Amino acid sequence: MIRRRTLLLATPAIIAAARVRAAETVKIGVLFPLTGNSAASGGEGKESVEIGAEIVNTGHPELKDMPIGTSPGLPNLGGAKIEPIYVDHRGDPSVAQSLAQRLITNDKVVALLGSYHSSTAMTATAVAERYGVPFVVSDSVAGNITARGFKYTFRVTPIAQNFAESYMRFLATMKMSGKPIDTIAIVNENTDYGSSVGDAIEAQAKQTGLPLAIRIPYSANGPDVTAQVLQLKQKNPSVALFVSYASDAILFMRTMKSLDYLPTMIIGDSAGFSDPSFLPAVGPISQGLMNRSVWSLGPPGSLSYAVNRIYQAKSSREIDDVSGRDMQAFFVLADAINRAGAADPQKIQAALRATDWPQSAVFIGYRGVKFDATGQNVLGATYLTQLQGKGYATVWPEAPGNAKLVWPMTGWKG
Repeated sequence: MIRRRTLLLATPAIIAAARVRAAETVKIGVLFPLTGNSAASGGEGKESVEIGAEIVNTGHPELKDMPIGTSPGLPNLGGAKIEPIYVDHRGDPSVAQSLAQRLITNDKVVALLGSYHSSTAMTATAVAERYGVPFVVSDSVAGNITARGFKYTFRVTPIAQNFAESYMRFLATMKMSGKPIDTIAIVNENTDYGSSVGDAIEAQAKQTGLPLAIRIPYSANGPDVTAQVLQLKQKNPSVALFVSYASDAILFMRTMKSLDYLPTMIIGDSAGFSDPSFLPAVGPISQGLMNRSVWSLGPPGSLSYAVNRIYQAKSSREIDDVSGRDMQAFFVLADAINRAGAADPQKIQAALRATDWPQSAVFIGYRGVKFDATGQNVLGATYLTQLQGKGYATVWPEAPGNAKLVWPMTGWKG
């Protein structure tokens, strides 16, 4: 009887210990395109999450400004490690949908992260919503992802509206400085991503009174863009804004060179222009091209500098727009799991809802991380960079240490 009573009294402690042992690893599902036309960006996203997990699981005291990652594991879960489970959706929304379901039902993940393409994020987040599992969108920017009343979707990255506003502010600044900006053109691939960003840019241009010379939607991954480039050449806008994935961005630059047409300035909306395959393929003929990015390396002693040192040691290259947004989103999710104090999707959802990171805790160009009722980070922001030599340099907003903008772009003629 005494022995039985002792066992009963010990039961809560035994259960607690069992929970700690069960939480030695906390599984999250990570969806990226690891094959197909966007495999380079998907592989970069996967690598950034791997390095982020290494930072959280081993602890890096030098990252003292971050709310997670300074000590090994998740402190509120007894030092539990995060185990990312990676899947390849190949850029196919139906594949992303089935993989999200498999990760939740078979692998028992407590949260999901990804997924690069907006079209795959649309289907995968719908699955997560149905099962009541948080999905942290790291890099998909179509506005409608967070416009469906979902309670389990949280998007850390800025969205199409933010980028469009940034482009218009930049162009207004250039016009005030004497740059001849009379019209713009929008060239966008016609999936959720390109259509959403293209719509946002067109709406902002109309609101600011900047004439749109032409908008050219096109089918992604086509074999030829000669017709689209000839349309641009005929209208000859002051600035052409491209919303394209990698193979299209490369094809456009090669076709413009072959037709000897170079706009005064091209602004790429990250995606294909940030893809690791872009610069090796067409960097020498794209000099002066501008691109949006959340990444700018700060001075020694800054959080961005410290995180970049770790990233470079693991990957042999510097953080960029894609890897920066994916790693930042991973840190936000890891912090929420830690604050939840349990590998419980409902508690993690509540912790994400309460997220309030100041700018000082963020290592990329956001003003912080705080979600509104739709799950969108209201503190997202971006820089503009320019291809100068072998890489992109931050040129806007103007700030100490940033490179000087070159206008017009020189392309292959410089």
